[in-house]
Amino acid sequence: MQINIYYGGRGLMDDPTLFCINKIQEVLEELRVTVESYHLYELKNSITTLPQTLKNADGVILATTVEWHGIGGYMQQFLDACWLYGDKELISKIYMCPVVMATTYGEREGNMHLSEAWELLGGIPCNGVCGYIQDSTVLENNSDYINIIERTAEGLYRTINQRMPSLPASNHAVKQKISTTKNIDLTPQESEQLSQYASDEIYVQRQKQDIQELTSRFKELMNTDDDDDDMRFVNDLKQAYQPQAGMTGSYKITLGNGIPLSVIVKENALQCFYGDTDIYDIEMQMPVDCMNEIVSGRMTFQRAFMSGDMTMKGDFKLLRNLDILFPFGV
Repeated sequence: MQINIYYGGRGLMDDPTLFCINKIQEVLEELRVTVESYHLYELKNSITTLPQTLKNADGVILATTVEWHGIGGYMQQFLDACWLYGDKELISKIYMCPVVMATTYGEREGNMHLSEAWELLGGIPCNGVCGYIQDSTVLENNSDYINIIERTAEGLYRTINQRMPSLPASNHAVKQKISTTKNIDLTPQESEQLSQYASDEIYVQRQKQDIQELTSRFKELMNTDDDDDDMRFVNDLKQAYQPQAGMTGSYKITLGNGIPLSVIVKENALQCFYGDTDIYDIEMQMPVDCMNEIVSGRMTFQRAFMSGDMTMKGDFKLLRNLDILFPFGV
């Protein structure tokens, strides 16, 4: 039989909880029980890995001291680690004995807290020991108190040795119905490292700066891509342009909600740019997709107007000239 003791106090020399668990350990060792003791304050940087030590345990003793309010941070961290990383199937077979000594009010509440937490984990709580002790010498010099502690150790031994059953607890039913704990793919070490990063203000600020730089760079690339798309229509018009004697005109082409594309044909010369001028012979508006169809040769300006994909204001004859000046389909 193996019993692990997890002590969640601060390790003060006059801590009455230390006297209790030492006395319990003596009794258990006399009964030839293997006892492993873990002082959480000495292992505070590796508490998240301690649930792995439950593998060979038949029973555990959760011992803590109430110094002002509650069971203390180390013990709560250990319970949290059991909830997040512990093997619930394994814990369901482990008996737990709570040991809570208080130097102020709250020993019974602490005892109940440990029992309820172990039940929620699926384990089996059994009778423990709790009391209000201001000075450990009170325990050391009182044979009746020592006798209570020894009987608690013997009772734990008998309970585990005989595998005494316990009645179902509502905590188990509630846990099965409302538990929403998600599986964590990270190991305890990775989770602890991630927590350290999250609490490192310098690291966080550096990450924010990196994100801002990446965002700025991404926006620049997007703007560059947009510029390339805009110049593509200009270049397409210039490459397809076929001067025709006597054909002149100024055209304003609005693509979606963007900056208008100005096309000015005058005396066999072509001006094509994004921007606005004062006077146009024809104003047109169409989606970018429609313009893509035209420059790819699958659509003409006149057909786009007739199909309703493009709207226009101005001389329809000058619209027909666009298909002559820019024969994309040829």
